[in-house]
Amino acid sequence: MCVGVPMEILSADGLVATASDGVRTETIDLSLVGPQPRGSWVLTLLGAAREVLDADEAAKITAALDGLRALMTGGSLGDAFADLEAAGPRLPPHLEAAHARGDTEA
Repeated sequence: MCVGVPMEILSADGLVATASDGVRTETIDLSLVGPQPRGSWVLTLLGAAREVLDADEAAKITAALDGLRALMTGGSLGDAFADLEAAGPRLPPHLEAAHARGDTEA
């Protein structure tokens, strides 16, 4: 299984950047997201940036990954998924619309 990791751009030269997740520093490919300035956050997978993130979203993903890492080593999740727990369950937009119309069957 592959997992995307948020990384902050430390420096960039065109479509090649040096980025860090706070633990390790890597050279990443920016071809899919375009040139990014220093300080930008990107979701990386297999050495390539796949999506540009805002700092808040990067922090939420990092907290979730840290929680899973802790759980895998015998610890607890803590509040790693607090943002999801606070939001509660939501239907996808097309099902929400069907529910609002009173549809009871798919």
